[in-house]
Amino acid sequence: MNTLNQILRGALFLVLAVFGMAMAFIFMVSTAIAVAILYVVARIKGRPFGVKAYWEERRRPRTGATGGARNPFRPNDVTDVEMRELR
Repeated sequence: MNTLNQILRGALFLVLAVFGMAMAFIFMVSTAIAVAILYVVARIKGRPFGVKAYWEERRRPRTGATGGARNPFRPNDVTDVEMRELR
């Protein structure tokens, strides 16, 4: 009985391991496809594709309908923070 129990546990572990490896493989393939699509779109638009170029683009302030940066708060909106202990 103990041997049969160990065989069933081993088989279940093997099935779960194979299932996990299949999920990891699908995740890697889908990520590679997404990166390839981003690369093609960047090439079509004439932009460089890379982490440095993406980071520089994100750090630049965007001008929108307000004509300024995307920060919705003025620097003087928050003046003080008060904390109270609730009992």
